[in-house]
Amino acid sequence: MTETAASPTFAEPMRTVADLRGPIAAWRRDGLRVGLVPTMGALHDGHLTLIRHLAGQCDRVVVSVFVNPTQFNDPADLAAYPRREADDVAAALGAGADLVYAPTAEAMYPAGFATTVLVHGLTDRLEGAHRPGHFDGVATVVTKLLTQASPDVAAFGEKDYQQLLVIRRLAADLDLGVEIQGVATVREADGLALSSRNQHLSAAARATAAQLYQALAQGAERAAAGEAALVVATDVEAALLDAGFDGVDYVTLADAETLDPMVRLGDRPGRLLAAARLNGVRLIDNLPVVRAGT
Repeated sequence: MTETAASPTFAEPMRTVADLRGPIAAWRRDGLRVGLVPTMGALHDGHLTLIRHLAGQCDRVVVSVFVNPTQFNDPADLAAYPRREADDVAAALGAGADLVYAPTAEAMYPAGFATTVLVHGLTDRLEGAHRPGHFDGVATVVTKLLTQASPDVAAFGEKDYQQLLVIRRLAADLDLGVEIQGVATVREADGLALSSRNQHLSAAARATAAQLYQALAQGAERAAAGEAALVVATDVEAALLDAGFDGVDYVTLADAETLDPMVRLGDRPGRLLAAARLNGVRLIDNLPVVRAGT
């Protein structure tokens, strides 16, 4: 970071690429380091942690708020996604953002838009298998946001671990010149990963939801000790169903860099990932798995 004057106040969100690029161009002329936190709004402390993380290492921080329609394969899910822009802008600025970019769907995908960014391999499993087209939408919108804001660094939460790997891959493959940083998942006191979807849980389901983290934590410990991945995954799934989850889409021990499934933990770090449904809400979470004693 450089010694800079106080950032000008942008109390209102920017709506167009041209409006966004004006301040960023001025910051660039001043040699400032720019960070970007892409979000779909409904900001919680997980998002605010990402903003604070970049505010500590960048001169200026941009937060995007855009509910991206192309990454939803269920229209009802898109319609139900929470939207509270005024609160999001206030929260982002309060956490250290200098500018909020909140384009409309028409601005992001104007008439005639015909381009999709595809990341092969990483997207054909886990979330990709259960949400067809999801990562194509994610990859496309994130590529647009990274080129529109041209940040030095962008931060993403590790709760969406597969998404983080997909974005790292596309940024490297397309030579976007941006550093992609992952930030540890922010959790409630009982371990539940913060998510905008948590607000849709009933009080009873919210109490049950914490079992996702508890089951994963126990499974990660066993996998780190060398137990077979299939046995661990089967037991984690059974624990979730016994706890009251409606269903489990997957529980997988995978290589932490490639997401290739592991038979058991080897010399490379692993990641135990799960997706489960509860009270009509789909929850995902993951934990790192490293060999015990290392």
